[in-house]
Amino acid sequence: MKRRAFITGAAAGIAGVAASSLPKPAIAQGKRQLKMVTTWPKNFPGLGTGAQRAADRITEMSDGQLEVKLFAAGELVPAFESFDAVSNGTADMYHGAEYYWQGKSKAFNFFAAVPFGLTATEQNAWVYYGGGQELWDELSAGFKIKPFMAGNTGVQMGGWFNKEINGLEDYKGLKIRMPGLGGEVLRKIGAAAVSLPGGEIFPSLQSGAIDATEWVGPWNDLAFGFYKVTKYYYYPGFHEPGTTLSSGVNLDVWNSLSKTQQSIITNAFAAENSHLLAEFNARNGNSLDTLINKHNVVLRKFSDEVMAAIGKASGEVVKEAAAGDAMTKKVYDSFIAARTKSIAWSKISDQAYWNARLLRFKYG
Repeated sequence: MKRRAFITGAAAGIAGVAASSLPKPAIAQGKRQLKMVTTWPKNFPGLGTGAQRAADRITEMSDGQLEVKLFAAGELVPAFESFDAVSNGTADMYHGAEYYWQGKSKAFNFFAAVPFGLTATEQNAWVYYGGGQELWDELSAGFKIKPFMAGNTGVQMGGWFNKEINGLEDYKGLKIRMPGLGGEVLRKIGAAAVSLPGGEIFPSLQSGAIDATEWVGPWNDLAFGFYKVTKYYYYPGFHEPGTTLSSGVNLDVWNSLSKTQQSIITNAFAAENSHLLAEFNARNGNSLDTLINKHNVVLRKFSDEVMAAIGKASGEVVKEAAAGDAMTKKVYDSFIAARTKSIAWSKISDQAYWNARLLRFKYG
């Protein structure tokens, strides 16, 4: 063999060995695309962008091995069919709010918001450390879903009305958009509550199909432009004191993932649960100022008499929901115990501090 040929052949052999030892392309290593469907309009501030941020975070944290592609409401399935799409495997995960699934079980309401229920921090305490997650897992497993907290709006506003609300009689026959158990409370006091996905609210309010609506809070309400068709903006929102947004992953998909991939998804949703609450709290104040001072929205506070009557009706509705089935009763018992403890602690912590901060003294 000639020397030149030998060297060339050897070099080629060494290059071949080196090439075989290099990492294979990601697609050959099991790169996987997961479809996330949402109940939110595309790129909607907070709700839609929070879902996108969670999807992007999973993709980035997994170094692209899990590529989450987001489909807004109506792009793959209608908003309220997101849960079924994940349950039956049409999609891999959803981002929404659990009270949209109360037709499956009233227990789902407790993992989003119930009237006069838990605030965002109290909900986190219950789900993360009070047994809530275990109950949620048990409930959702019946529908082949693994659930997670994936955001929070904080305390919501009472809603937009085309007339003043001075007493319970003003709710009689009022056509108002309010989902979940909050809607059932309003029906109990005489209102005609309906559940509509976000994209249908403005045209329904504009056409007169509904007389009032709640949505989220100043940031999202400004984006939807409700001030263009009604001016009375009420607070506080009894129905959603700290609304948890959620994601559910198809259980077969979840079980097929490695422990590392499961950890990435778990932590990505936990991060978004914190970040989205911070974003809502940061943006609501400026948005409220814009609504009042630029768009001349009339801000009103529900009277104590109205809130007390709604509170009584709320307690009855939540208790009635618990009587529906054994699983809901188990969730209800755990939730009520957490609520009792939270009220006792917040009375001498957060609530006491907030009251003290409102005292008349010079600061700064």
